[in-house]
Amino acid sequence: MKTLFAAITILSAAASTALAGPAGDMAKAHIEAIAKGDSAAVTAAYAPSATLHWVGGPLDGTYTGPEIAATWAKFAKAQTGLKATIVEMRESVNSKGATVVADVVFANDNKIPVRYVMMFRDGTLTDEIWQIDPALEK
Repeated sequence: MKTLFAAITILSAAASTALAGPAGDMAKAHIEAIAKGDSAAVTAAYAPSATLHWVGGPLDGTYTGPEIAATWAKFAKAQTGLKATIVEMRESVNSKGATVVADVVFANDNKIPVRYVMMFRDGTLTDEIWQIDPALEK
């Protein structure tokens, strides 16, 4: 019985890991870079024509090109020592690209609950919605 339970546990863990595809992996790396305040790694993920829609909070606005790097630099300066907790992540993929929707709580002394939507094409982040979502704190 113990052997059967161990086998089921191992297979379940492998299945969970296998569900994350390349876009999910890129999204997780992006989220971790944000938490670390690594603006260079964060901005390296973007396609040249990418758009960042920041909904809510002091950085509310729509950013493109060099504005994206400036926005993340402001965020990194204002929010140090963050830990990212991915509450839920979903990935949708077809031959044209992938979309990742993640509920993430970034936390230091404050909590920043975010509904995060990232669209990837050809391995780069092309469109992004970072929406402050107070409902995630509950």
